[in-house]
Amino acid sequence: MRVWECCVIAFHQHWWFKQGSIRAYPCPLVTDAMNTSTSPALVYFELLADRAKTPSALLLNLLGDRVEVLRTFVGNDDFKILSARFPCLLMDVGTMSGEMVEVATEVGCRPIPQAAVYYASSLAMELPASAKWIAGDWYLAPPAKPTSAQAASRALALQLVQLVAADADTHEIEAVLRRDPTLSYHLLRVVNSLGMGMSRQITSFSQAILILGRTQLRRWLNLMLFSSRQGDERSAMLLGHVAVRARIMELLAKCSGMDRAGQDSAFMAGMFSLLGVLFGMPLDEVLRPLKISDALSAAVLEHQGDLGHLLKTVECVECRDTPQLAAHLDALQVPYAEFSTLSVQAYAWMLDVIRDRGGMNV
Repeated sequence: MRVWECCVIAFHQHWWFKQGSIRAYPCPLVTDAMNTSTSPALVYFELLADRAKTPSALLLNLLGDRVEVLRTFVGNDDFKILSARFPCLLMDVGTMSGEMVEVATEVGCRPIPQAAVYYASSLAMELPASAKWIAGDWYLAPPAKPTSAQAASRALALQLVQLVAADADTHEIEAVLRRDPTLSYHLLRVVNSLGMGMSRQITSFSQAILILGRTQLRRWLNLMLFSSRQGDERSAMLLGHVAVRARIMELLAKCSGMDRAGQDSAFMAGMFSLLGVLFGMPLDEVLRPLKISDALSAAVLEHQGDLGHLLKTVECVECRDTPQLAAHLDALQVPYAEFSTLSVQAYAWMLDVIRDRGGMNV
């Protein structure tokens, strides 16, 4: 059984990894003028891959030597659950205070050398022998030309997304599902797992669709678009990335007071926003055949409206733009500590998504 590893890094400064080397250097997003003693107490995660380019670790970045922030964060019940499921590692940056190390090791973290993590920005990488994990946005690079089988499978998945978005008849959806054994298998697997307390297992597509419901079916289909496809080495990490983005947007929508429909739309906006990356096409071209609302389209294409504001917020998280992230959270009236908690929840949910889709054994 493979085990995920949750990497924890606590920084005096914000650090990053230079492409082609292992040494760290200050992130340009954190300027000398930024006073870490007064800057927002925000905590970031980053998903790491192993040498096989599958999700294998989480990196926790903390701005500044904020012992009280780290202590509160690792003492959170959600983090305790996450760290109990996966071993935690502490990056030894050489500048960490003894108290920071002590706080981290209290929850089972252990040090690892900097050389164990390698930063990459493209699929073409030569990993040194010392590198155990891969950081960076290499999986957002344009995809290789898909094989005919890959193209057909994703085309069917996209066709299903279109049918569900248009509220098509269940029989139409079932007819498409029957054409893709992989999609059919995963649908029955996820519905059967939800129906563990039921007296009998789900065996038909129409029954599965009824049990799952249209909202959850739409969500599941979008996740399946990003699921692993043989020959696309980006897909496992891309699935993890999009699952976190969508879940954080959903949780932010809830924290900021949106109703259930708004939360569902926020989740879908997070999913749709990365379809262009998945297909290697302009996003507007991918979305054109989908019958989505004007608000959802404006959010993912132009960052407009409430959903667009949520998308900007999560993009600030991904690029570690702390001042802008703080401004967005203030506008949403979401406390920084609450944001850190929902980030943990989003990553825990992502781990379940990866596991349920056979991305790895945990």
